[in-house]
Amino acid sequence: MYEILNEIRRMINKNLIMYLPHVKAENLEENGAIYYMNGRNGTEFDWYVNGKISDFFVFYNDDNNLGAVKLTLYNNGNVLIYIYDEMGNKLIKEIQTNVEIPEYDIFKFAVLLKTVTDDNKIWDANIDSIEVGVQLTPDRISEFKNNKQYYETIINRRKMLGMMSDVSKKVIDDGWKIGYMIREDALNDKDSGWCFMAGNEDDEYVENYKNLKLLSIAEICQLDSDILKYIDSPVGTAFIRVSSNEFEIDNSNKKIYVEKR
Repeated sequence: MYEILNEIRRMINKNLIMYLPHVKAENLEENGAIYYMNGRNGTEFDWYVNGKISDFFVFYNDDNNLGAVKLTLYNNGNVLIYIYDEMGNKLIKEIQTNVEIPEYDIFKFAVLLKTVTDDNKIWDANIDSIEVGVQLTPDRISEFKNNKQYYETIINRRKMLGMMSDVSKKVIDDGWKIGYMIREDALNDKDSGWCFMAGNEDDEYVENYKNLKLLSIAEICQLDSDILKYIDSPVGTAFIRVSSNEFEIDNSNKKIYVEKR
């Protein structure tokens, strides 16, 4: 695991020298120390939900303590590096690269970091203080793998938010809230199966495909956040709005509550 940490250190220092040659060591926190920033989400969450190791940072040494260099190592070996000048207030460079390290080794690196930092309640530490020579046991690896189940809901929700849906132009262009939503079989792996309507469209309006637009679920939630709690419902589910902020399963025995945003 020393090899991975040393490669992270090498990439950060190389780009720090290349793009911030005017920044002196004393202008950086602990003379340019690199910090493992697991304090926000935790190593396990970042691995399973965000598909990465928690970020590595070099910080400026002033009252604002903003970042000078940020490095993200993804679980597939891709690397994203951000360089910030003017004491962290200006992004000057974004670098996309990769490390030639097997994915399973990166996975074991994540398990190791969780073991020696998160499990010991060590957060946002200088990487020089992290003991990466600890021997990983099969039990530690199995525990990390098994814990994925606790993130499945979040993982699926994030995937759903990126999927597409049909939306009435009455919702998008005319400002109506979503009054009716139904989930049908998806057409492809990018389709959520959801269709969102205002609830005041007639059959002729709905049958004209020009009155519908494709938007991601995330974009729909920005228009009408009331739907968010329902989007994980299975295929075949239909909801109607029954109040300003509530939906119910459509049993065809209530009128749709229609209002503008």
